Amino acid sequence: MHVVPEHVDTPVVTRRRRWARVTGIAAVSAIALTGCQGKLSNGFLPEAVSDSGRRVTDLWVGSWIAVLAVGVITWGLMLYAAVRFRRRKGDDTLPVQLRYNIPVELLYTIIPIFMVAVFFYYTARDEAALTDTSKKPDVTISVVAKQWSWDFNYVDSNVYESGVHTQLDGKPGARAQMPVLYLPVNKRVEFVLNARDVIHSFWVPAFMTKLDMIPGRTNKLQIVTQQEGEFQGKCAELCGAYHSEMLFMVKIVSQAEYDKEMAHLAAIGQKGQVPVDVSREPLVQGDSKLVPAPALTGSVNQ
Repeated sequence: MHVVPEHVDTPVVTRRRRWARVTGIAAVSAIALTGCQGKLSNGFLPEAVSDSGRRVTDLWVGSWIAVLAVGVITWGLMLYAAVRFRRRKGDDTLPVQLRYNIPVELLYTIIPIFMVAVFFYYTARDEAALTDTSKKPDVTISVVAKQWSWDFNYVDSNVYESGVHTQLDGKPGARAQMPVLYLPVNKRVEFVLNARDVIHSFWVPAFMTKLDMIPGRTNKLQIVTQQEGEFQGKCAELCGAYHSEMLFMVKIVSQAEYDKEMAHLAAIGQKGQVPVDVSREPLVQGDSKLVPAPALTGSVNQ
């Protein structure tokens, strides 16, 4: 009978395999990080183009710094305990057994409570700032979400933009189909958000703020634009068959270019406002008062 000897890895082979695993994990991590839009200094978030985005970035980065600091301390204590109290060669005795250590147990209870309280404070502070709509806006825009596109009422200019869902069929020109939301740079913009049919969510990733749009209810959101450019907007709430095609573009431009676009919409006949109250769910009385009067009943036949 021929016996095949069992293969036993040598220490060199074991080390090589270990390094191969580490290298593989590092490579996968590097590839994953290349998909992030940001950089290390802003926690790999998209570049903020509004005051809300900068606030969210600061909270995100600060939270990671705090968490990593706690992690380093925890890993250090674990490593210290593993080295300091390791079993020595030739030592067969058991270490001193303790049932409890009141100072340590108090420390492990108080510190996590303190950490959670600090995180809660900063999160609640920033959430209150992000949802504050008490300041007077420079521009008011009534946004109406519908399956599966967007209507934008420029209340101050009495013009509108009405969109249809973007057909993502793999052919070029999909971006040209998207409705475009124009915003002037360095201005406080108030979005009055309403849904015509089902629950939607108004989301511009570069703003790092989104807000649900619930049938029959009115939500408000204010941001201050801080950088010119073109950015993607989308619905962030699963709203039906063509949810993935409920897209729009945001163009933050100079005041002169913004005024030019408002004049262009008026010139092509898009004057007036798309009615907000033409919806499956009637607006509740209190929320209907939050919609700018021209946009509530509108002056455009839809």
